[in-house]
Parts: sequence; structure tokens; C-alpha cells
Amino acid sequence: MIHSLRTFFTVLLALALMVHASPAHAQQAQQYPRLILTPDGVAAIKATLGNAPLLTSSFQETKQGTDALMRAGINVPVPKDAGGGFTHEQHKRNYKAMHQAGILFQVTGEDKYLQYVKNMLNAYAKLYPTLGLHPERKEQSPGKLFWQSLNDCVWLVYTIQAYDAVKGHLSQQEIQNIEKNLFYPAARFLSEESAETFNKIHNHGTWAVAAVGMTGYVLNDKKLVQQSLYGLDEKGTGGFIAQLDQLFSPDGYYTEGPYYQRYALMPFVVFAQAIANNEPQRKIFSYRDNILLKAINTALQLTYDMKFFPFNDALKEKDLRSVELVYGTNIAYAHTQDKRLLSIAEKQGEVILSAEGVQVAKALDNKEAQPFNFTSMELRDGAKGNEGAVGVLRSGIQDKDEALVMKYSAQGMGHGHFDKLTWLFYDNGNEIIQDYGAARYLNVEAKYGGHYLPENKTWAKQTVSHNTVLVNEQSHFKGDYDLGMKSFPTSRFFDVSNKDVQVMSAEIKEVYPGVNFIRTMAMLRDEAFDQPIILDVFEVNAKDSQQQYDLPLYYQGQLINTNFEVQSNSSQLKAVGQKNGYEHLWQVAQGKLPAGTAQVTWLNGNRFYTYSTIGSENAEMLFTRIGANDPNFNLRNEPGLMLRKKGNAGQTVFVSVLEPHGEFNAKDEYTTQASSQIKSLRLQEQDGAKIIWIETVNGDLRAFTLATNPAAKSKHNIKTQSGKLNWVGPYHYFKLKK
Repeated sequence: MIHSLRTFFTVLLALALMVHASPAHAQQAQQYPRLILTPDGVAAIKATLGNAPLLTSSFQETKQGTDALMRAGINVPVPKDAGGGFTHEQHKRNYKAMHQAGILFQVTGEDKYLQYVKNMLNAYAKLYPTLGLHPERKEQSPGKLFWQSLNDCVWLVYTIQAYDAVKGHLSQQEIQNIEKNLFYPAARFLSEESAETFNKIHNHGTWAVAAVGMTGYVLNDKKLVQQSLYGLDEKGTGGFIAQLDQLFSPDGYYTEGPYYQRYALMPFVVFAQAIANNEPQRKIFSYRDNILLKAINTALQLTYDMKFFPFNDALKEKDLRSVELVYGTNIAYAHTQDKRLLSIAEKQGEVILSAEGVQVAKALDNKEAQPFNFTSMELRDGAKGNEGAVGVLRSGIQDKDEALVMKYSAQGMGHGHFDKLTWLFYDNGNEIIQDYGAARYLNVEAKYGGHYLPENKTWAKQTVSHNTVLVNEQSHFKGDYDLGMKSFPTSRFFDVSNKDVQVMSAEIKEVYPGVNFIRTMAMLRDEAFDQPIILDVFEVNAKDSQQQYDLPLYYQGQLINTNFEVQSNSSQLKAVGQKNGYEHLWQVAQGKLPAGTAQVTWLNGNRFYTYSTIGSENAEMLFTRIGANDPNFNLRNEPGLMLRKKGNAGQTVFVSVLEPHGEFNAKDEYTTQASSQIKSLRLQEQDGAKIIWIETVNGDLRAFTLATNPAAKSKHNIKTQSGKLNWVGPYHYFKLKK
């Protein structure tokens, strides 16, 4: 009996010691940190600091930035302002400061960082239970700390990492207060109380499940983790796994486009790394044939000179140095050891403070980086890869070599634009043929509170703001989102087997009732020209007669000359049209196109560009400038051209060539090859094929043949005045004798 009592009191004493033990010992059974930063990562950082320059500079920059934020003191204001306003920006500063201070505490052990994070979390735990919906809330998906719940999700992704870094050093009372009054209510608000967003297959949904799932790991709440992985019903109708299945194509292309691929990668990658650190048996980075690793590589490929191709809602300022791609590159390298990623990390100039960042920094210090080759590729769209694609043709493997991008992908959900079969072109380090991107000044409160501007709908999303054909001044699918989501182009062929003749072709039916489009684009390297040229053949097939077809072209540069007469509207301007985006285009000049070849030349940087097109008696060219009907000066005032034709029932074809040439040297004051080498373009249709004849000023003759039947093995034999043209397949490029 005495022995039993002694044993009983011994157990009680042990339990009491456990309760009153230091917080670090109390949390020992559950190791922290456990999300991105881990105990092994902390040890690796400590062992490597001072030895790997990129890690050391990243650490010093983080420390200096955090110390500056900490000197400003703790300010947790009641939410008041929309995007860009003081309270909005203050809460952003807070989660950044907390996150970084948590890392610094783990690495340095300095108490000031622990106290800062703890005091900030306690302040939020006091504020959060008092909050309703944000006073400037969006109509859809409102937040509490921010005007939209998306920002609340981002806040939680960072803040839970800060808590993860200090939880093992807090008392049970502090833990209970912070979890009860802050993290559980925040997780509940972003999941159960925002069910539509949480279950949504969309980047907002990805941020939500990442925030709640990471919180679940730190709170050791398996239900939160399961809901984040499989949706609120835990049956897979929503959640992270469904998003991996549906938001990426088999090639790793994200359906909203490169800009949002960048943005969405952050929650995808950090949550995946948290899953890998907590449940390695899931092998999340191997899921769906390594889809996340493919997505990171695809995001890198969808850039020119580090900047993302800006189609759909996109801001052109974002590039590969953005924090999302720093995380993506570091984590991808850790999982693949692909040394080509190191050259990207080197350009980014920083690493994340984790075991993954240590690996990258050490490898760079050991001179292990290999060049990242930018390649021609077709990236399929849609979960099954059957909803169109994005085609990229490159003249070389460097990030500043010529790049031709043709967008024949799906609508891209709410951030998509009505721009079927549009294109962009980059050369010599510059954007030459542009996509406007989004009309928005992110977090600039003076510009519509940092929201998407009204002109995003009236201009940027409309078809006329893109380089593709419009019928009767109507946007594709008449701007109907639901109809656009149901329709997508089809790739006819994509062939880059010959580096000198790279070709892609796509079609889409019923863009307008009774109207089908086919566009074929080629990058042709030819000794007759200074640089590779771009050939564009746009076929419009219509049932009805007397259609008006417009083909805009938005170029970057200073217009130099034309080979046809142009009438300038120098004393009075009017808009090109009244609606569907036309109301935002000034018609600054116009000219009837000659029956032969019409040419417009402009200068961009130190290189000239000539746009040659086949004219006709019913064709004219409008010279435009963006900015009409824009009383708040929200739009960029940029130039454009617009080919306009009257079409009858049947087929109307636009044939054009973009030719880079010559040099303008301002330093040494000389100019070479300022004029086009193209003397004429001519279209011939014969025996089920189109022949585009290109004659140079030097007498060279070229023929690009395009078969009506795109079958890969179809045989063709055509007699012309210049000789027989024999080929197999959908196209061929002939170099004929003078």
C-alpha cells in the first residue's frame, strides 16, 4: 500500500514538474519550428553563415530590415483602409516583421526577437476577437484585417510561421491565449466562415488552404490539415490536392497565366514544403508526376529578361526576383539538385533562410551553377492538357534572345482576357509587340484604392487591346465570361525540330457566330535578313458577308516612316469607336493601304523594326494611341496600328511579317540598315495550299507554304512560275534562287 502511494505521488510529482517545466521542455515532444524553417535548417544556417556569401548577405539584409521595423515599435491598428492605405500597409509590415523576427530568433537566440514576436501576437490576440468585416470590404470575399480575405490569408501564412518559430519558448498560458483568441478564430474565419473561397479552385483558394493547413500543423490540429488538403467536407471536392489536380496543366502551366502563376506559387510551394516537413510520407513534390516542380520550371520559362509574359491580368513590373520565385527556385533546387536553377538564384541575388536556401548558397559558393536554357516550347492548358496552349518560340537559349509568344489558351478564369490567338514579341532585351496587361496600380490608394481600375474591364480585358482579329468592333464571345470559359482554341501543330524554321498554328471555332479563326506564326532564321523574322498568317472564315475585320498591333517604339501616304489628325482627335474598348483609342492618323506591300518602320532601343503586310483596295491602316475617354489618366498612352478590312462570306486572310533590322548607334553617331530588306509580300492560293512569297530588295525569293490540311504526313506537289514546290506535312519554307 505504502509502495503504491509512493508510486502514485512520484507520478504526480513528475506531472507537476512537467507542467511547471520551462516552456522549451514542455514543447519538446512536438518540435518547433516545423513549417519551412526546421531545427535542422536552423543548425545549417548557423553552420554556414559567414562561409556562403549569398546566405550571409540575405541574413544581414533580413536582420537590418527587421531591426528597422522593430525600432518603429509595435502598432496593431484597427483596420480602416483599403489596399495601399495606412492600416492595410501596417498590417503587411507587421506580418513581414514578425516572420523575419521569428527566423532571427531561431538563428541568433537573441531575446529581443522573441519578445517582439510574442508582444505582437498578444496584441493581435487582443484585437482579433473585436473585429467584424473590414469597413472597406470587397463585395465578394471580404476580410477582417484587410479589405479582402485574400490578404488575410497572406497575413496568416506569414504570421503562423512567426508563431511556429517562437511557440516552443512560450508558456502554456501564452500559447492558450494566442491560439484561442487569434489563430483558431482566424483559421475558422478563412475556412468555415469563408467556405466558398476556401473550397474554390482558384489562387484565392490556394492561399486560404495554405494558411489554414499550416496553422493546423503548428496547432497540431489534424482536422484543419485534412480540410486544407481535401476541402471542408474532407472528400476532395476542394482543398490543396484538388487545386494541384485542376489548376495546373500536365506541363505545369497555371490556367490564370504567368503573372498569377508567380503569385499562386507562393502558397503552393510553402504549403507543400510544410507538408513535406510534417508528413514526408505523402511525397507531395512527387504528386501528379512532380507537378509543382514542373510549375516552377514553367514559371521560369514564361519570362523574357526575367520579366513575366504579361497576358491576362498582369502587372509588368513583376519579375523573377519576386519573393515567390525566390522560394520556388530554392525549394525546387533542394528537391531536384538541378544546377541550372542555381543560375536563376544567382540573378535573384538572395536566398530564403531555411535548409533549402543554405543548399543553394553553398552550391553557388562552390561554383556549381549551370546556365538555365530558355527554350522553345508549347505549354498545354487545362487540367488534362486539352484546353489550348501557350506557344513560345525562341531564337536562342539566352534570356534576351528573340522570343515570340502566341497565346491560344483557355479563358483563364476571372483574370482572363478576351484575346484568342493573340501574340507578343521580344527582341534585343526589349518588349517590341506588347500585351497591355492589367489596368491597375497595385496598392496605390490614390488610384482607385489599389483595386483593378474600371478601365481593366472597359479596356484591358477587351479584345481590341490585344493583337488579334475583331469582327464588327465586338470583343470575342461578345465579352461573355461564361461563354469564354466554355470555349478554347486547338493546337494544329507546333514544330521546333528545325531551329531555323520554327512554326506554331492554332484555331478556334465560333469566336463569333459563324466565324472561325486560324493563326499560324513562324520564326524564320534566314541569311537574307539581319535577324530572324516573324511571319504571321491569320485566316478568318465567316459565313456572312460584309463583315468589318480589325487586326490591332501594339508596338513599342518611335515611328520612323511608312511607305504609303498617311493623313494625320493633328488638329482634332476622335476615338476609334464608342464601346468594347474602342472608346479608349485615339485615332491619330489613317491611310489607305496600297495594293501591294504596306510597310511601317519604328525604332526601339538601337534596332529598327518593319511591319510589312499585304494591302488591298478594301484595306486601310489606323494609327492609334491609348488614352481616349480616360478622364482620370488611368491608362498608359502607348501607340498602336490597326489593319482594317472589309470581308465577304468565305475566307479573309491577313499576311504580315515583322522584321528586326539595322542599328542606331547614338554614342558613335551612325545608323546602318535602317530600311527593310523586304521588297514585297504576296499571297497565292493553289491546290489546297497558301504560298506566301517574300522577295527581298537584293532579289532573294522565299516561299512559305501552308497546307489547308495540317496532317503531319500529307504530301504536296505544286507547280509555280518559280518552279516546283514539293513538301511533306503542314508547311515548308523554301529558299529559291534569285
